[in-house]
Amino acid sequence: MTRLITALADISQPYDALLCDLWGCLHNGVEPFPAAVAALRQFRAEGGKVLLLTNAPRPSDYVIAGLDRLGVPRDAWDGVVSSGDAAQDAMLAGAVGRKVWHLGPDKDDGFFTQVPAQWASAPLIERVPLDQAEGIVCTGPFDELNEVPEDYRARFLMAKTLGLPMLCANPDVVVDLGETRIYCAGALAALYEEMGGEVLYFGKPHPPIYDMARRRLAAMGGVDEGRILAVGDGINTDIAGAVGEGFDALFVTGGLAADQFGLDINSPDAGLVQTWLAARQQDPTYTIGLLR
Repeated sequence: MTRLITALADISQPYDALLCDLWGCLHNGVEPFPAAVAALRQFRAEGGKVLLLTNAPRPSDYVIAGLDRLGVPRDAWDGVVSSGDAAQDAMLAGAVGRKVWHLGPDKDDGFFTQVPAQWASAPLIERVPLDQAEGIVCTGPFDELNEVPEDYRARFLMAKTLGLPMLCANPDVVVDLGETRIYCAGALAALYEEMGGEVLYFGKPHPPIYDMARRRLAAMGGVDEGRILAVGDGINTDIAGAVGEGFDALFVTGGLAADQFGLDINSPDAGLVQTWLAARQQDPTYTIGLLR
């Protein structure tokens, strides 16, 4: 049974590293959460490492630039690994061919233009129209503020008929941008799979992003895997991924599912939490209202 806590510091002593989600835990897409920033700073001050692990469909350099714009201080974390990093590796290895149709907003162009040094000599990836593609790279809707997955059904039918595999660079289904809920690449990928299309995933809860996180932690000096705590608000991504990798997990109820656990976002109702988790067959090690 999950243990409800009120502060990260209450349970942080056994852990040497955090794998901390961003959206819904550290910020809301508009501004950082001061209490969460303070909690991560305290964990680092006590000798812990903080690796931000995000399903953002962009290389981590772009994620870091976004954190800077939001005002998330750099002394709250040690490194960043993104779904975009793991998915970009797969794309450059040719997972869905060399000619791809990019389904996603212009802000994700860095996925194609910022090529890591280890791939500098690889054959180029060419972005082409759908009817000329060997595969699809999905980083989200073209217009994430106004479009929904159903808007793509006709194009997905064509893609399925052509036998195109889809590389999903962000398994998240939705995120909250301030008070606005928007669809992510995971929602589009789910529709494509439902229609019979093939989808390859590289972010949480799937293994490639965790393999990359382990390598990054090793480069920082390494930690015992039994002393890693994963923090997140996505029950099917952050928490399911942590459990699948054998990590302890801290579920943040005040993120995506904030309306499910009572009126006080800081103090989720224990009975509602247990019922909700049981219905999803998940039992994270700890649960907290908001990261603090």
